Amino acid sequence: MKILVCISNVPDTTSKINFTEGDTKFDTNGVQFVINPNDEFGLTRAMWFKEKQGAAVHVATVGGAQTEPTIRKALAIGADEAIRVNAEPSDGFFVAKQLAEVVKNGGYDLVIAGRESIDYNGGMVPGMLATLLDMNFVNTCIGLEIDGNNAIAMREIDGGKEKINTTLPLVIGGQKGLVQESDLRIPNMRGIMMARQKALNVIEPVEAPQPTQDQKFEKPAPKGAVKLIDADNVGELVALLHNEAKVI
Repeated sequence: MKILVCISNVPDTTSKINFTEGDTKFDTNGVQFVINPNDEFGLTRAMWFKEKQGAAVHVATVGGAQTEPTIRKALAIGADEAIRVNAEPSDGFFVAKQLAEVVKNGGYDLVIAGRESIDYNGGMVPGMLATLLDMNFVNTCIGLEIDGNNAIAMREIDGGKEKINTTLPLVIGGQKGLVQESDLRIPNMRGIMMARQKALNVIEPVEAPQPTQDQKFEKPAPKGAVKLIDADNVGELVALLHNEAKVI
């Protein structure tokens, strides 16, 4: 089995977010970038297939040279090979088109993408990718077993879980639950040294439209002041909820 794990290069969740050029550009100064958490769950599951079933695991990202430390980390975790499409990932459809070309040229049986990236939260690339490739698709995937060409996937739905029987080739949109957080891997020194010897192939993008464009970013409004009301003063609480908060 040949697996491609799609990796997004995203800001660490503890980063302080700022914008420049009139709030039209993300300010990367002082921001540490990491593997998108949903993708990291997928990479860890792919490593399980590699160790238990002998699968080959490749990773791919769409981005500039600044993304290479992130995909080198994926190689240090255990991926066999990395591919970087040399383009700015500014539109979901554009990214899906680039990844679709990688899949077509690589002959992959299973494509594992995160349900969404934690920066733009678009949640569109996995579904677009499956459509472009005419592959089976399972989103919000929290469990996956492969037996030959047969797959059993578990996905999260409103109020519960759904078990799906499907076949390869397959695209999944993975998330937390695909593996346990305790199973996530930190590269050790041996893995880091080996990653330096693994192939990191840089390819140029194919022509593709970019139907959307970011116009402006805006931070959430700061939280308002908090008023503390004595537990015995129910009348004042009701008056504030009615006159100021306007929730009753």
